[in-house]
Amino acid sequence: MTEPPSPGPPSPGPPSPGSAPAYETAARLAADLPTGADKTVLVRSMFDAIAPRYDLVNRLMTFGLDVRWRKQSTRALGLPVGSLVVDLACGTGDFLKILRSAGFRPLGLDLSWGMLGANHTGEPLVQADGAWLPLTSGSIDGITCGYALRNFTDLATVFDEFGRVVRPGGRISLLEVSEPDHGLLRIGDRIWFRRVVPLIGGALSDRAAYRYLPESTAYLPSTGQLRSMLMEAGFSAVNRRALSGGLSQLITATRRGRR
Repeated sequence: MTEPPSPGPPSPGPPSPGSAPAYETAARLAADLPTGADKTVLVRSMFDAIAPRYDLVNRLMTFGLDVRWRKQSTRALGLPVGSLVVDLACGTGDFLKILRSAGFRPLGLDLSWGMLGANHTGEPLVQADGAWLPLTSGSIDGITCGYALRNFTDLATVFDEFGRVVRPGGRISLLEVSEPDHGLLRIGDRIWFRRVVPLIGGALSDRAAYRYLPESTAYLPSTGQLRSMLMEAGFSAVNRRALSGGLSQLITATRRGRR
């Protein structure tokens, strides 16, 4: 197996908690959710707690659609076979297995030691905060990230790190939850995600964690804000596509510049 790029000291270190971005402050006021260092601690401990049954609950709460969405995200990278792709917030390894099957060289990064301990893919893994990636600049061909954007403490800084470590011409492909725009599907999604999923998670895993996860959608910036943040981080061709009628969303972008 080709070794992942060696860590370098390109960044001064993890950012100290400061004033939250405007969208995060609004989210906290709307849903009484933590920000700053408190959010980082909560997210780490929460994913440590749910790691043992994370895959099972994911399959049940999405009826297996999350696997299809990850495959669509992998295809959307549009990178050649053999490309080095980081899966950020890799969890127990669903994306890593799909990336390997597609012919990529995957590298998993996650904040949670519990998730990394439950990851038995055999792929290289690194414990890391998304706001401070232990990778040299321009060393990565692509990045995937599944349903974790709302869990980062400072998303703008995470996107800046994407822009630093992804080579010119490289690609990112990010999955997040979404809400259908119209009709009964939107009503059904709200009932399922906000009422039924916490019950399933509570019965099989950690009740508090699966109450938090639906509420955490309040952290998500709008599509326009996400596009602006990614462009400021050095990306172009930013695209947002609704999946399965809007139950999920796929955000793709290309690192500006020539290789």
